[in-house]
Amino acid sequence: MPNDDGFKGLDRAAVLLLSLGEDQAAEVMKHLAPREVQRLGLAMSKLGRVSTDQAHEVMREFRDRLEQQTSLGLGADQFLRGALTKALGGDRAGALIDRILHGGDSSGLENLKWLEPRAVAELIKLEHPQVIALVLSYIEPEQASEVLHFLSERQASEAVLRLANLDGLQPAALRELNEALDELLSGDSQSVQVSATGGPKVAADILNRLETSLSNGIMDHMRSQDEALAGKVQEQMFVFDDLINVDDRSMQTMLREISSEVLILALKGANPGLKDKFLGNMSKRAAEMLRDDMEAKGPVRLTEVEAAQKEILQIATRLEAAGQIQLGGGGSEALVG
Repeated sequence: MPNDDGFKGLDRAAVLLLSLGEDQAAEVMKHLAPREVQRLGLAMSKLGRVSTDQAHEVMREFRDRLEQQTSLGLGADQFLRGALTKALGGDRAGALIDRILHGGDSSGLENLKWLEPRAVAELIKLEHPQVIALVLSYIEPEQASEVLHFLSERQASEAVLRLANLDGLQPAALRELNEALDELLSGDSQSVQVSATGGPKVAADILNRLETSLSNGIMDHMRSQDEALAGKVQEQMFVFDDLINVDDRSMQTMLREISSEVLILALKGANPGLKDKFLGNMSKRAAEMLRDDMEAKGPVRLTEVEAAQKEILQIATRLEAAGQIQLGGGGSEALVG
């Protein structure tokens, strides 16, 4: 295609995606590498007004559709947020969007957020527990919990213990870690400033997302090493019983995201008060049907109940992070199935 439209490289790709709409653009982005998504997103955010003639030159095969659009570059930031959120999910898209809109490239630590959990585990499994803790503190809690599943229980326990104690790292050590990760990932990132966060709350966020058996094992290890610290982490953990403190509006928002099968399993192990809380925020007909389904379900395995409750907790924390609901309380009692 002749390049006489004034656009080059990523700018032409940005015009293409801006013309497709959020859903189609999201499907395209799913097949791009993380670094490609970052660079393309940055180009989209900087794209100005695009004339019809320029759009036709970039997208001849979509001529009929593009003739109806005269200013593709307008509202690019809003488009970018919508498309990336649909492609990557709210949590992972949020950090990338901020980085794109404020410019800059990715550090080695930032690039870890775009690797599969197994790949992250392979990169860090031979590192010192303090390094593993730092990495876990930097990536998203959901990803960190998945990474822990690919480490030995001893590694996972020691890393979370150190993570709960982590309150920062010397800048020189952080730069050294970034450089090492850049080499491993064959990155070409610029010098960037990142900050490591940790502490009981971060540890609790990760533990909340783990399978119950692994979470309990890590907490047991933490108690054996530092009972006071374990108590601080436990206080920050949000368990299924804590949902009784959620306001009715937030509960109704949550219920729209929870499948009937998951809810049936989760409520099989819930205390009567919490069960009434869920049912009381459903229509009378829906509540009656759910009660009938729960009775018809019969006995279920405790592991199924715990998995369903974990799934609901993950939905709750995702909705809270997105600002759609408010979670109240924060319990220290472990749920007994």
